[in-house]
Amino acid sequence: MKSSSISRLIISSLLYPVSVSANTEKTIFLGPETVRVPAQHPTIHDLHLDVLTPRENKWSLRTSLPRQFPNSTHPAGLATWFLLDELTQGQRYEVRVCWAATQPTSFIINTYPLDRVFFTPDLITSLNEYSLLRLNQASSSQADDQPAAPTTEEEKESSLLFLQISSAADYFTTNKSLMSNPPPVDVDIILDPFLFNVLPRSLVPTVIYIILVSILAYFASSRILSYLENALGLGKTTITTVVEDNKKTN
Repeated sequence: MKSSSISRLIISSLLYPVSVSANTEKTIFLGPETVRVPAQHPTIHDLHLDVLTPRENKWSLRTSLPRQFPNSTHPAGLATWFLLDELTQGQRYEVRVCWAATQPTSFIINTYPLDRVFFTPDLITSLNEYSLLRLNQASSSQADDQPAAPTTEEEKESSLLFLQISSAADYFTTNKSLMSNPPPVDVDIILDPFLFNVLPRSLVPTVIYIILVSILAYFASSRILSYLENALGLGKTTITTVVEDNKKTN
């Protein structure tokens, strides 16, 4: 019985799917206390940052991040800023950055409460530089378009954080152009809340799939083991019969 159980486990492990995740950098944090977000301009949304929220259609973003080789001015590479909004105080979250192996890059991911950014010179300078860059890009793209209609916002209480992603090129090539001007890196940025502060929400389907496949693999291994035992038993019987026939003949 013990031998049979071990055999089942071995066969199940051969049928078990192995998933490998690579090129992913992440940070885990808790939702902060809520703060009052004023409706009068300028508001935090006037920083022109991309926003991620736990809502179904706002929890991931596919974009390109600028990068450069580390230097004295930017030791961690170029910083890109985002806003994490509509968080829940005390809930655990995970932000993941995923990118292709063909674009070697080092990432440093940090989350900051609003007051820390506003009262830290280095952080507010970095945020201001990026916000101005975004504003110039928006102005250029809308130069030939009709101006957007003004939006009205209501004052609200919200749990939110700044997200800073620093991207540094991490490769060497004899191509001087690529060494002096690294191209942007294509990434997926994912805001993933934890269910019951234990399991990231996006992993729930994967966990269910693994459990179902494990159960099916276990029962399939029983059938395979039974077939192998029958095949081996039949082979052993055939060999024994042939040996006995040879003895009688001799």
